Amino acid sequence: MGYLYVHFKRESEEGEQIHFALSEGNDPLHFHDLNGGRPVVRSAVGQGGVRDPHVVQSPVDGRYYLVATDLRLYDSLDWDRHLRWGSRSIVVWESMDLVHWGEGRLVEVAPIEAGNAWAPESVWDPEKNAFLVHWSSTLYDDERHEGQSYNRIMYAATRDFREFSEPRVWIDRGWSTIDATVIEHGSRYYRFLKDERARGGKAPQGKSIFSEYADTLTTAEWTPLAEGIGLDAISQGEGPLVYKSNTEEKWFLWIDEFTPERRYVPFETTDLEAGWWTPAKSFRLPEHPCHGVVLPLTAERYDGLRMAWDM
Repeated sequence: MGYLYVHFKRESEEGEQIHFALSEGNDPLHFHDLNGGRPVVRSAVGQGGVRDPHVVQSPVDGRYYLVATDLRLYDSLDWDRHLRWGSRSIVVWESMDLVHWGEGRLVEVAPIEAGNAWAPESVWDPEKNAFLVHWSSTLYDDERHEGQSYNRIMYAATRDFREFSEPRVWIDRGWSTIDATVIEHGSRYYRFLKDERARGGKAPQGKSIFSEYADTLTTAEWTPLAEGIGLDAISQGEGPLVYKSNTEEKWFLWIDEFTPERRYVPFETTDLEAGWWTPAKSFRLPEHPCHGVVLPLTAERYDGLRMAWDM
């Protein structure tokens, strides 16, 4: 058993592709790059770069689906253009073993009023017997994308990552939210996301992570749990990823501080329902770790990845 960290790295010629890192055995906080730090999966579609990858496994046939943002900032840091006229598609790969991924495909998920489709993730919804795929989109009044707007979290349902239901707004706070991620525990879902507002005034904990919970994924009412997570240890945060220990009742939450000096910082808790997270005392992450997902592995999957990419 062990863990796989799927991510992209800082903006560079090869950074905005899919990178893998494997845990040191079953240690949930010590990782090393696979494939010598080079990309394991590359995008040859859309904008030619991908960010914010996420992997989910189907409970039906065991197939893995990898989704990622279709975006390459290394070529342009024109944020207004990316928000208004960025890709409305996500990039999707499939695999049965986490090693062989085939060709990625571009799937348009956001409506014509959207300016972007960022940080897609997938979670199985037993009520729909389908995956709920969610992402962030800036929505404008019409297809001209004029005026001011902000990111909402949207979702669509799919069973095969080829055909999707009509996109719907999942989270709209009246201000920008991005980078949502969900973990299930017991009979509840716990959702973590970023308050994208500049800090100050009505947003004293802007540019940081907050959490909430609900009994069903698509309910309109989520109960607030915590705000400003980690701000005693980091200056700001985005791109949360959360996963459970393979061996004990402990959860890990990584928050990207997104500063020139530091990226992901891991936190931990033994009580997911309390909303209290403490900084991990010992960890080792690969070089330039950015937004991604940590996936618990069986021994078979761990050994397969090590044999294929541990260079």
